[in-house]
Amino acid sequence: MMKINKIREMSSTDLEKELGELKTELFKLKFSLATNGLDNPMKIKEVKRDIAKINTVLTERKIADKKGEI
Repeated sequence: MMKINKIREMSSTDLEKELGELKTELFKLKFSLATNGLDNPMKIKEVKRDIAKINTVLTERKIADKKGEI
Protein backbone atom coordinates (compact mmCIF):
# COMPACT_ATOMS: atom_id res chain seq x y z
CA MET A 1 0.00 0.00 0.00
CA MET A 2 1.43 3.31 -1.08
CA LYS A 3 1.49 6.36 1.14
CA ILE A 4 0.00 9.56 -0.27
CA ASN A 5 3.16 11.54 0.56
CA LYS A 6 5.23 9.13 -1.55
CA ILE A 7 2.76 9.47 -4.41
CA ARG A 8 2.87 13.28 -4.27
CA GLU A 9 6.69 13.20 -4.51
CA MET A 10 6.60 11.21 -7.76
CA SER A 11 6.60 12.92 -11.16
CA SER A 12 3.51 12.76 -13.36
CA THR A 13 5.20 10.43 -15.84
CA ASP A 14 6.18 8.07 -13.02
CA LEU A 15 2.60 8.17 -11.75
CA GLU A 16 1.23 7.31 -15.19
CA LYS A 17 3.64 4.36 -15.39
CA GLU A 18 2.74 3.19 -11.87
CA LEU A 19 -0.97 3.52 -12.69
CA GLY A 20 -0.57 1.22 -15.68
CA GLU A 21 1.28 -1.35 -13.59
CA LEU A 22 -1.38 -1.25 -10.87
CA LYS A 23 -4.20 -1.70 -13.39
CA THR A 24 -2.39 -4.71 -14.82
CA GLU A 25 -1.90 -6.12 -11.32
CA LEU A 26 -5.59 -5.56 -10.53
CA PHE A 27 -6.59 -7.44 -13.69
CA LYS A 28 -4.35 -10.36 -12.76
CA LEU A 29 -5.70 -10.44 -9.20
CA LYS A 30 -9.33 -10.43 -10.39
CA PHE A 31 -8.56 -13.15 -12.92
CA SER A 32 -6.84 -15.25 -10.28
CA LEU A 33 -9.74 -14.76 -7.88
CA ALA A 34 -12.23 -15.90 -10.50
CA THR A 35 -10.25 -18.97 -11.55
CA ASN A 36 -8.68 -20.47 -8.46
CA GLY A 37 -9.06 -18.06 -5.56
CA LEU A 38 -6.58 -15.81 -3.81
CA ASP A 39 -4.61 -16.26 -0.61
CA ASN A 40 -5.28 -12.62 0.28
CA PRO A 41 -8.45 -11.18 -1.31
CA MET A 42 -7.84 -7.88 0.51
CA LYS A 43 -4.98 -7.26 -1.92
CA ILE A 44 -7.59 -6.27 -4.55
CA LYS A 45 -8.92 -3.57 -2.23
CA GLU A 46 -5.41 -2.24 -1.57
CA VAL A 47 -4.60 -2.04 -5.28
CA LYS A 48 -7.90 -0.24 -5.99
CA ARG A 49 -7.11 2.30 -3.27
CA ASP A 50 -3.63 2.90 -4.68
CA ILE A 51 -5.14 3.46 -8.13
CA ALA A 52 -7.61 5.94 -6.65
CA LYS A 53 -4.83 7.81 -4.82
CA ILE A 54 -2.76 8.15 -7.98
CA ASN A 55 -5.78 9.31 -9.98
CA THR A 56 -6.53 11.90 -7.29
CA VAL A 57 -3.02 13.32 -7.36
CA LEU A 58 -2.99 13.43 -11.18
CA THR A 59 -6.33 15.25 -11.20
CA GLU A 60 -5.09 17.73 -8.59
CA ARG A 61 -2.07 18.48 -10.78
CA LYS A 62 -4.22 18.96 -13.89
CA ILE A 63 -6.47 21.40 -12.02
CA ALA A 64 -3.45 23.29 -10.68
CA ASP A 65 -2.00 23.53 -14.21
CA LYS A 66 -5.29 24.91 -15.56
CA LYS A 67 -5.47 27.51 -12.78
CA GLY A 68 -1.93 28.58 -13.60
CA GLU A 69 -2.81 29.13 -17.26
CA ILE A 70 -5.65 31.55 -16.55
